[in-house]
Amino acid sequence: MKRRTLISHGVMLAIAAVLPTLTVAADLSDTVAAVKPSIVGVGTHLQTRSPAIVFSGTGFVVGDGLSVITNAHVVADKLSTQGKETLGIVVRDGDRILFRPATLAALNRDHDLAHLRLSGAPLPALRLAERDEAREGQALAFTGFPLGMVLGLYPATHRALLAAITPIVRPSLAARRLDARAIAQLQKAPFSIYQLDGTAYPGNSGSPVYDPATGIVVAVINMVFVKGLKETAISAPSGITYAVPASHVRALLQQP
Repeated sequence: MKRRTLISHGVMLAIAAVLPTLTVAADLSDTVAAVKPSIVGVGTHLQTRSPAIVFSGTGFVVGDGLSVITNAHVVADKLSTQGKETLGIVVRDGDRILFRPATLAALNRDHDLAHLRLSGAPLPALRLAERDEAREGQALAFTGFPLGMVLGLYPATHRALLAAITPIVRPSLAARRLDARAIAQLQKAPFSIYQLDGTAYPGNSGSPVYDPATGIVVAVINMVFVKGLKETAISAPSGITYAVPASHVRALLQQP
């Protein structure tokens, strides 16, 4: 009888250990379904070009459903004036790929963020975290288009762990390794970014990083700007993913 009790107790402990994982998985499944309608592609449209739509990164809808957040480096610096190239978002409607024009409402190159404004019908919006309260070791997720339209316009979700909260500029081992870009960044007010234990790809730039249970956005994936500043001393890609905290998104949205 005592042996049976011990075995039962062991089984209960094993079940208890698994239950949190199963709960998180269930929460993430529900959250992904709610998040996906807010994920959009960002690019340009030019009727005389083939293909007419060029994808440049991921964006996500916030606020009143007409604001889209992405990385500044995702937004084209110059648009073709001859063929009337248009900035906008790319969305899927069943089997069709639709392009919706947008205007650039605000740009913050220091934090590599851009705010686009849509007209017409609003899209489902994601909530932004009120404060930067993410903690190292916290489980997160992000959704976007890893390789853009190469894999089709289907949002993909990846798990991530908040591995570290680190300064934007990686300390240089020697003065000779400092380039003009790193020096310019050192002269600006420092800010922290999130280092994620999760693999993102170039098309993920601009993807929202969110709490798996609530879908609240805590950061924005950045695959070019931050990596260039922090890994200039590394000759080969490290596979580390970085994200810009959501507080900088809130500040961008408040710009007139």
